[in-house]
Amino acid sequence: MSEILSNRRKEALKSILRRLHAGESPETLQEEFRRAVGQITPFEIAQIEEELVREGVPPEEIRKLCDLHLSLFRESLEKEEPLAPPWHPIGILMAEHRELLRLAEHLNRAVDANNQEEIAHIREHLRESEKHYLREENVLFPVLEKHGIVEPPRVMWSEHQDIRALKKEIQTAEGPRLKELAITLAEMLASHFFKENRILFPTALRVVPEAEWPHLRAQFDEIGYCCFTPEVPPAPITPTEPKTMPTMASTTDVRLRFPTGELSPAELEAILDALPVDITFVDKNDTVRYFNASKDRIFVRTPAVIGRKVQNCHPQKSLPVVERILREFREKKREVAEFWIDYRGRFVYIRYFPVWGANGEYLGTLEVTQDVTRIRGLSGEKRLLDEEAR
Repeated sequence: MSEILSNRRKEALKSILRRLHAGESPETLQEEFRRAVGQITPFEIAQIEEELVREGVPPEEIRKLCDLHLSLFRESLEKEEPLAPPWHPIGILMAEHRELLRLAEHLNRAVDANNQEEIAHIREHLRESEKHYLREENVLFPVLEKHGIVEPPRVMWSEHQDIRALKKEIQTAEGPRLKELAITLAEMLASHFFKENRILFPTALRVVPEAEWPHLRAQFDEIGYCCFTPEVPPAPITPTEPKTMPTMASTTDVRLRFPTGELSPAELEAILDALPVDITFVDKNDTVRYFNASKDRIFVRTPAVIGRKVQNCHPQKSLPVVERILREFREKKREVAEFWIDYRGRFVYIRYFPVWGANGEYLGTLEVTQDVTRIRGLSGEKRLLDEEAR
């Protein structure tokens, strides 16, 4: 954006602000605002608004511009030709973008009106929106990486983390701080969705073969949808299993022999899935090769993650820690890395272990995740014979 163009737009926005301050309604100024901002992106509008604040325009006046800006951007999204049909993963994500921007608008109005019931309702919807980001991170992003598109998903995931931090603070903020956060969320979502709708999604439709989308839709269904997601029609094509060699678990005449016994592949698979922990194995080349299907999985895993580099399975800010742990495992400087977090009301224990072959060669890393909420509360004793008392 040239400096002359930027100054012209700033002066136009200041004129609109003065008229808003004088009592004109936002509705009467929408068309003038549209002409003032032209075709610039939400991010560029946010930059101009920041400049106006630095030049002394009161933040409460800027908020009036933000409301106009968000309203116009949502309107433009609703007028956009859909990139994909409603059943399609891209169609679903774009529909959710429109709903999330509407939520951001409602939050701003609810805060202005001090409508606590509506604020609580919107907070619940924002918590539910997590499924939107999980579907992108665990289904769309991995398949883009497999087709050679690596950096854009990485940037979008980093922005997801910023949005998550903002949503978390919104859950407890009150008064002027809540209003400030509501405005910031609206601006952040507008900018983020612009990039996804205009860059990421068209790229995905270009590089991902049409036959893959029903499989991705099935993985979307497995993760689930938000309470505000428009009704999702069934996919017109039932995904067929890719033609591959039979899995070991489907072979009945194979026995796997270990120093401590033997199992059929079907028995081994069932045992791994019955474990009260989530496990994920990353091979020596840092590639995800396996995860079990435990019935109460804590963190989302989808088939799309198989073959993905583990570095792409973590937010950008976590990468230095991930790389250090893997390096120390390979160098035999470390035998375990462990972490524990509060996650959605559960106390989760996460451990990483290096896996060694019979000759001492590094085979990869095993992640073990367990909900230990109940275990932490145990006390006294319960013996086998106590079971008879039930």
